[in-house]
Amino acid sequence: MNRDVVIVENPSELGAGTRGAGTGPFAVRLQDNQTGNTVYGKYPFQTVETFNGALCTPITTPNAKYIKEIVDQNNRLIDVLHPLFTQNKFPVIVSGDHSNALGTIAAIKDFHPKKRLGVIWIDAHADLHTPYTTPSGNVHGMPLGASLGEGYESDAINTPEPEVIAGWHDLTHLGKNKIHPKVLPQDLSLIAIRDLEDAEWNDIDDNDIFNYVPARLLNKTMEQVAEETLEYLSHCDLIYISFDVDSMDPSVSVGTGTSVPNGLSLEDAKALLEYLYESPKVAALEITEINPLIDQNNKMAIAALDIMRHLLP
Repeated sequence: MNRDVVIVENPSELGAGTRGAGTGPFAVRLQDNQTGNTVYGKYPFQTVETFNGALCTPITTPNAKYIKEIVDQNNRLIDVLHPLFTQNKFPVIVSGDHSNALGTIAAIKDFHPKKRLGVIWIDAHADLHTPYTTPSGNVHGMPLGASLGEGYESDAINTPEPEVIAGWHDLTHLGKNKIHPKVLPQDLSLIAIRDLEDAEWNDIDDNDIFNYVPARLLNKTMEQVAEETLEYLSHCDLIYISFDVDSMDPSVSVGTGTSVPNGLSLEDAKALLEYLYESPKVAALEITEINPLIDQNNKMAIAALDIMRHLLP
């Protein structure tokens, strides 16, 4: 699939619980610089300015840490993506943590408000939490919950502060058109999920969200998984692919904040993304949660670059 690719580095790590994911996008680019510039030397790239300085300030919203700055960061990302969509560019976003995905989803919906958006979420986690259900308060566990416009108070373990409730409203209504919800449960596919809390499993069961746990992947090729996923989302006009590197097994690398056993191999991840990327409905691809500060010899950035080189000839 020939696309007019622009790489967007979004090194915000406000939503993560472990520091260092903000250096991930730069680690990928520097690895490419050292090994031939075969990606960044071919495709234009730009970097989104962050609010990461807020990490040096006290946490005042423990049920959704740094939520105000995360809203601001996602709005900043929307401002970067809108001109790219206007120019018919295809953004490949390399982001710090997964809370940034909401800005990508909001930008696509803003630009195509009448079109139905399918989301393929490749991740060890479902990221369906809300400030009511989160055990950690880390917003990188909430982007799908926000995109679905949820509160899911029935499984509440927290009573969020008024500041958090206001921030959650802003996050769920993110974007210039304030579209809410941005994604419907039947337009979502979760692949490689395996580390979820009860509230998220309940959300998946109650809304019959399409998913692949490791047991469902055992006897399938990645081509079959891609075909089934695209068939399931065939009613959607556009598709956004979000790839969290923790969908891969820790044997690939420990260089992500929330690694979980029984994940995809690097070759499986490359094959899956290759088949999905061929769909003409795909409007954007995001790779996220690379953390060199807890890695061994930059292995995760090398793996992410390998995936990019595989997809971007």
